[in-house]
Amino acid sequence: MSWEKSMNRLPDAEVLLTPREVADLFGVDPKTVTRWAKAGKLTSIRTLGGHRRYRKSEVDELRAHYFKAQN
Repeated sequence: MSWEKSMNRLPDAEVLLTPREVADLFGVDPKTVTRWAKAGKLTSIRTLGGHRRYRKSEVDELRAHYFKAQN
C-alpha cells in the first residue's frame, strides 16, 4: 500500500487526546482528568512512553453528559 493510500485511511483511526486537551475541553486541570480515569469515568490508553491518552469519542460522550448535568 502506498503512503498516499495509507494517509487516506487515517480518518478511520481513533483520535486520541492528551490530558491537557481533555482538560481544556472541560475547563478543569489535567490532574482532574487523571482522577476521572482512575475513578473509571474515562478509559486511558498508555503510550509506549507511559503517557495517558483518551479516546475522543469517549471524551465527547462524557462531555455531553457532563454539561447536561451542569444545567
